[in-house]
Amino acid sequence: MTGMLSDDLMRDLTATAHALADAARPETLRHFRRSIATDDKTGAGAGFDPVTEADRASERAMRAVLAARRPDDAILGEEYGATPGSSGLTWVLDPIDGTRAYISGAPTWGVLVSVCDAKGPLFGLIDQPYIGERFEGGFGAARVVGPHGETPLRGRAARPLAEATVMTTFPEVGTPAEREGFEAASRAARLTRYGMDCYAYALVALGQVDLVIEAGLNSYDICGPIAVIEAAGGIVTDWEGRPAHEGGRVLAAANAQIHAEALALLRGR
Repeated sequence: MTGMLSDDLMRDLTATAHALADAARPETLRHFRRSIATDDKTGAGAGFDPVTEADRASERAMRAVLAARRPDDAILGEEYGATPGSSGLTWVLDPIDGTRAYISGAPTWGVLVSVCDAKGPLFGLIDQPYIGERFEGGFGAARVVGPHGETPLRGRAARPLAEATVMTTFPEVGTPAEREGFEAASRAARLTRYGMDCYAYALVALGQVDLVIEAGLNSYDICGPIAVIEAAGGIVTDWEGRPAHEGGRVLAAANAQIHAEALALLRGR
């Protein structure tokens, strides 16, 4: 659909995405590293999936921007679900990706924003309000703006998996079979790091990390990162090499060569 979008529409979608991230920043920073009540979405005895008023306030602020700027677009948000639209475009919002990190005071969480058509993300942002970094990808843009100014995004050049750095959020990854797949890739890699949440995807786009391998994701976890990584020359698929914008098992790679090597270890798990 990108080729069918006018320049004016692409500019408006880009400006709207930044307005969404701008609206979310103060809502997330207001509570970060301060006392805040935490609810558990899973219920007692079913694990721990935290949500806070910061998550909810961040999404409300973004939805208010969309109501004013793009009322005909659909919305899919983590905290308030799906809102239908008539334009053929959907805004996919994760108001705080990495709430566990957020409530622990670790700055690896972020606000994820993307605008998608039926085929997947067109443009996306990974915003880290506390550090003040915003990673942007789509409509010809691939850059990060932060404390060091503006830097182009470009994934690492091809290298063997034996020389690669691999990241994931949870050591257990997913099911036992999924964990076996991840561990096969991890054993083949030079370095594995855990617990970076959406910031790991930003590091792929920045050229610092070769691979992120995860399972059990939702659309709002991955649509923004897909747009940013693909704009930086990377590849994001599921573990069978198919589109990953609906979530599930995700393999994000800095380039096609290392994607293929990792995919061979994950496929069929």
